[in-house]
Amino acid sequence: MATKKTGKGPGPAPLDPKVVKKLLDLLSTDNEFRRLFKKDANAALVQAGYKPPAATKALTTGLTATATAGACLQMGAGDSIATKESIARDRAKLEEAMSLPFSFRCPAALLAS
Repeated sequence: MATKKTGKGPGPAPLDPKVVKKLLDLLSTDNEFRRLFKKDANAALVQAGYKPPAATKALTTGLTATATAGACLQMGAGDSIATKESIARDRAKLEEAMSLPFSFRCPAALLAS
């Protein structure tokens, strides 16, 4: 069966489980890291051990673009990060959600309700 080429680059791959564990460790304990994550999720992920993919060219446009986990996790200007206690409590749910390919939205459990 042939696959359809959409012209869109590949979506972000699931995060390495080691990166997820380190990310959640830091988000549930380190206020400075939490500020970095809110401001620049990609930089925070790199600090947690994430290696962003190399840029690729879109098939139909020729533009260079790569969907990164950092871009998918970036919180909006009005969003607040969940409390350290909530992240620790919901850790198993977060680890499961972050083991799947990202959907260009920050997991709800990382946002304050």
